[in-house]
Amino acid sequence: MSTACLMTEQRNISVMWKTVSEDCNLACDYCYYSTCGGKPGRKIKRIESSILEKFIKEYMERSEGAASFAWQGGEPLLAGLDFFKEVVTLQSKHAPKNTIISNSLQTNGTLLNDQWAHFFKTYQFLIGVSLDGPKEIHDVRRVTSLGQGSFDRVMRGIDQLRKHQVDFNILTVVHKGNVTKAAELLSFFESEGFPFLQFIPCMDFRSQEINHPGVYEITPEEYGAFLCEAFDYWYNNGEPRTSIRFFDEMLNVYMNRDPGLCIHRAQCPQTIILEQNGDAFPCDFYIHPDWKIGNVATHSIEEILSNPLYDTFLKMKPTLPDPCKTCQWKKLCHGGCPRNRKWDADRSASEVDYFCSSYKQVYSYADKRMKQLGDKVRARLFQENVARYFKGKPPLRNDPCPCGSGKKFKQCCVDLESACLK
Repeated sequence: MSTACLMTEQRNISVMWKTVSEDCNLACDYCYYSTCGGKPGRKIKRIESSILEKFIKEYMERSEGAASFAWQGGEPLLAGLDFFKEVVTLQSKHAPKNTIISNSLQTNGTLLNDQWAHFFKTYQFLIGVSLDGPKEIHDVRRVTSLGQGSFDRVMRGIDQLRKHQVDFNILTVVHKGNVTKAAELLSFFESEGFPFLQFIPCMDFRSQEINHPGVYEITPEEYGAFLCEAFDYWYNNGEPRTSIRFFDEMLNVYMNRDPGLCIHRAQCPQTIILEQNGDAFPCDFYIHPDWKIGNVATHSIEEILSNPLYDTFLKMKPTLPDPCKTCQWKKLCHGGCPRNRKWDADRSASEVDYFCSSYKQVYSYADKRMKQLGDKVRARLFQENVARYFKGKPPLRNDPCPCGSGKKFKQCCVDLESACLK
């Protein structure tokens, strides 16, 4: 689960709090965000209660039945259990009646204990745990300020999540130390019983000025090969046995559904990233003064969303480079991430995504098998739902498609009807 994986939509708005800003108890050498070097200090910077309540109250007022919150860092657990108890208390206080409240949190896992796990289970938090592979891989890069590996502490934290039956998934950074070991990583995760995985390529975004390109640790060729190797493991002869976000999203497209991962959507979702002090930004990869769109301590949510710079940001994703406009894989990629594209001075044109060739490589490699798998899953869902909701009768052309895509039947599985209803 990347930073993007934990951002959940609410009235077309995704919200993520950088709970303690850059404070962290690890000193991962590839971290593009933290500058504390694994020594956060005695006083942790955390969100002030007044700012927290003001925002939660406003957010709940526009919730319309569902409110979702994502908590990241740094290491968000440094904020302390009392902070998150305050969070859920304020959520309950300001939520309209019958509002469904959900929370997700990304952690390095080293501070997880019985108390944390009990709290997360009680309030149904979804937890993302950062783990780069088995001990000999993980401990090289994810270390304390003293250079000690964190693997054993992470695994003990995961044991606490399991003990309390907390829902969690694994986020793995793909870097020089594991980019050639996709099958080894997946075998390890499967042996540990980790069925929900997400990979993000290692990038250095410490310089996040508007027109400053990122720095990348792995090459497009390396990442493409990694994805192809991972796909073979995931596909499992047409019976996927592990949920890998990248391939789950690909399969969505082959099933006539829209991808959920922001990188591969036609447009960036409306997102507000909030720093510990309330500063607001449009994306986790654009946390820089050049992209500040307000502060929730002094601005309303509507004022932040109406900031002209926010509109500028949202127009970047659909402003595709010429090669993307006619690319056969456009429906799977939609130009990738704007942060991975080198832009001209006024952001009216850009080069292709740095990982464009990576995506083309895996899309081409997986296409035939994805089509077969997508049709198989669509047909199964179609048959099950025709029996369940249509009493075995064929749907009408304007009925919702029984496959569950959300599209009308005539726009979706009409091509599979005869095969599905045999």
